[in-house]
Amino acid sequence: MTPYRLPLRGRLTLVTTSLFAVLGCGLLLLNWLSSRDLMEANRDLVVPVSSEPLTSPTELPPDTSVPAATVSPSQGFDDFQHTVLSDLLLRSLLLLAVFTALAALLAWWASRRSLHRLSQVTAAARRISAGSALDERLALTGPDDEVRELADTFDAMVDRLDHSFTAQRRFTAHASHELRTPLTVQRTALEIPLAQGRVPADLRPSIERALDANARTERLIAALLTLARGENAELTPHPVDLADAAGEALADVADEARASGTRITADLRPCPVAGDASLLRQIALNLLTNAVRHNYPDGTATVATGTTSRLAFIEVTNTGPVLDPNEIPALFEAFQRGPECRSDGSGLGLAVARAITLTHQGQVTARPRPGGGLTVRVELPRRS
Repeated sequence: MTPYRLPLRGRLTLVTTSLFAVLGCGLLLLNWLSSRDLMEANRDLVVPVSSEPLTSPTELPPDTSVPAATVSPSQGFDDFQHTVLSDLLLRSLLLLAVFTALAALLAWWASRRSLHRLSQVTAAARRISAGSALDERLALTGPDDEVRELADTFDAMVDRLDHSFTAQRRFTAHASHELRTPLTVQRTALEIPLAQGRVPADLRPSIERALDANARTERLIAALLTLARGENAELTPHPVDLADAAGEALADVADEARASGTRITADLRPCPVAGDASLLRQIALNLLTNAVRHNYPDGTATVATGTTSRLAFIEVTNTGPVLDPNEIPALFEAFQRGPECRSDGSGLGLAVARAITLTHQGQVTARPRPGGGLTVRVELPRRS
């Protein structure tokens, strides 16, 4: 692994340890040279000026044995100096190796401690980008350093995003609400003369088209209101069974499924969660409606509810056109409609389901079905 592929903590540790090792080697070399020069400078204090052997062989009696080699004081000092410097070098290298290892451990610990707050910023950004609410703030404490400045900047950015999104959602909700009244008046004004037979025959098709457009607009506004409510809802959790919500949604979508020839099978097992009952029912209704409208004629769809160790889920699978996995994320955006849709839907079904799921601290996933179609799974925290 190259140094550039190491995490930041590993690179900091590597740089710190390498710097310590280089400086330690330099210090060791200077210490060894200083010790050698110091011993050379004080040679005269140990070795006499006259370095002749203490005993001359010519002065010894004829029968006295002579050593095989006679060592002068100067040569003895040189041997002593070599031994001391060699031992000093060896011990210094051993100590340098030990302290380099300790420096590596301390550098790893210090970098981990220093980067911990940076990891908090990264984790918060990851949670927000994954779709959690924008009400989370770091409020990072600790020394007033670069990481603290980054965290404060991040909090200010999230504040601006939160205010912008809140204003957008509030405008959508208010505008949708204000539009419902004039639309209702228009629908009534068109239905009454049509029901009383006071519309000329040549005008009846135009009146009926106007009523149809009015109905589509009302459905769009209702979906926008649900989306705004799902994104802004302050929940007061109540016990809800997703199996019951799915059963009610099945009854609501039965006529549309029968008209399109879609056969729906259900496996509804107890699925206890906590949340807003009407919003959770809207999840099941939107998933089933999406499965019917984005299906082949005489296609099939299945809905299942159940629980795992910590989660409750509802899963809807339908036949339909083959989808590219890269197209799946776009289906959860507002006003996005899948291929071969047979209805005049607004394209808000999955977007509303996703908004409500995130408001309930859940997760929604989708994957293409082998052979064509889609499988959408919503997971929510299970209620004990």
